[in-house]
Amino acid sequence: MKHDAVWISKVLPGSFAAKPGLPLSGLTFAIKDNIDLGGLPTTAACPAYAYSPGKSATVAERLIDAGAIPAGKTNMDQFATGLVGTRSPYGACSCIFDQRYISGGSSSGSAVAVASRQVDFALGTDTAGSGRVPAAFNNLVGMKPTRGLLSTSGVVPACRSLDCVSIFSLTAEDAAAILAVAASYDSNDPYSRRFSPTNPVSTTYRIGVAAPENLQMLDDGYRALFFQAKERLASLGHSLVEMDVSPFLQAAQLLYGGPWVAERFAAVGRFVTDHPDEVHPVVRDIILSGEKYSAADAFNGQYALERLRQETAGTWNSVDLLLLPTAPATFRIEEVERDPVALNSRLGIFTNFLNLMDLAAVALPAGFRSDGLPFGVTLVGQTYSDQMLLMVAGCYLRSLRPLLGGTKLPYPDTAVPAKDSNPARPMIAVVGAHLSGEPLNHQITDRGGRFVRKAKTAPSYQLFALPGTSPQKPGLVRIGAEGGVSIDLEIWDLPITEFADFVLQVPSPLTIGLIHLSDGRTVKGFLCEEVAVQDAENISAFGGWKSYLKCQTLAASSVFRG
Repeated sequence: MKHDAVWISKVLPGSFAAKPGLPLSGLTFAIKDNIDLGGLPTTAACPAYAYSPGKSATVAERLIDAGAIPAGKTNMDQFATGLVGTRSPYGACSCIFDQRYISGGSSSGSAVAVASRQVDFALGTDTAGSGRVPAAFNNLVGMKPTRGLLSTSGVVPACRSLDCVSIFSLTAEDAAAILAVAASYDSNDPYSRRFSPTNPVSTTYRIGVAAPENLQMLDDGYRALFFQAKERLASLGHSLVEMDVSPFLQAAQLLYGGPWVAERFAAVGRFVTDHPDEVHPVVRDIILSGEKYSAADAFNGQYALERLRQETAGTWNSVDLLLLPTAPATFRIEEVERDPVALNSRLGIFTNFLNLMDLAAVALPAGFRSDGLPFGVTLVGQTYSDQMLLMVAGCYLRSLRPLLGGTKLPYPDTAVPAKDSNPARPMIAVVGAHLSGEPLNHQITDRGGRFVRKAKTAPSYQLFALPGTSPQKPGLVRIGAEGGVSIDLEIWDLPITEFADFVLQVPSPLTIGLIHLSDGRTVKGFLCEEVAVQDAENISAFGGWKSYLKCQTLAASSVFRG
């Protein structure tokens, strides 16, 4: 499929030499044309605004220094104002799967360049959702990092206090590699921040899912696909918590319905005032509307936002992540041209609040409607949850195995290495009496064992209460997907010098074997011979040994009181 509106300018062949041996060696990338690249003009999709930067933006420099090769500057909604990809004098970008439909914006060209495999990855920007909506409409991963992790020095501002540089890629693993290179503190960017991860590493999480009343604006095809995404995450061992996300959605309305529009006027308003005929009429009207807001309006907007922040703060005590649709619907280009403001506003229902709330997000492919158009979901996390989001996204996508962008290539089904493994301290998974707080845990700690993390098995196991054991022990048996569930466990590590002695102490019918985890990893751990569970109580429904013991204790207490 031909896409003529993707590029605004291209790098001449040979302008950037390949640098072997670097983290991103040989990878090509596109740059949204509100991000500076030395040697090419920056237009922000407005030819009259164009200027020649003296150097590349900090984020582009870091990628080039890591071996990536820029291919050129991509089309966009003018001045990064829009979620549609049609507000540009360089033409409207279209969905990679159907040219009648919008590509999403404002980072339209960058998304299409990746989905059509013209480049390996691309930079966009994301103030209201511009790095996520185009990802959803083109079957891509769209990473919107924590504000300030990627420098905006050398980026034409939209709302300077909210702007983020975003990443489009075919896989979550690619996005993680690019983020690792691109993220850095930049003293030239007053909004730059140092990465400070606060989330402990785990394999399963509590995921808040928008309640049905929050999803009434979803079209029917998207609604069914959202339900399937929920079911898949649950099958991977995550706990789903239905919740009312309306306070977040109320915050989303502030971005264009409140004084933050004045920040767009602060960025380029004087240029628009002086060159009204050179600016797309919809973009012009939005930016010039920002001039009407007073300082009092700005403070009142801040007060309203802080109230909503306080109202949503408790969310993160109950869940680790949120799962939302990326967009509620998609539209044909001709529909957007007839009703450019209202339809654009609909696209931002689930995206506009993130930067106002200082949250991170990754948009993911989540299947196709019956008409062949893709649907996407977004995982949302707190500030600095970027790595956790990408890890959960990668596990989800390896399970789903969607096609990559607009290609016929499936998502790679690669095993995930145990990133925290240490040859000097092999890991062991425990499910019963060796859990923390249980009677045999000392057999690990006395040998210098250390707790690594909580986890869950893949949904292919059953757990049994073994009769006649002292102390009481469970038996974990792998039975396959039919009838299997995910079982809670803990992962510990031991000094290599102690590992063999520990394994020798394991009594029959227990054994040490390979346990498959819900995130695709494997680890050595306690299993049980199937013959020993023939007459044992199946306690799989409790989800784990500690939950079973707790219920036993409560039941005994109830009998005693009776």
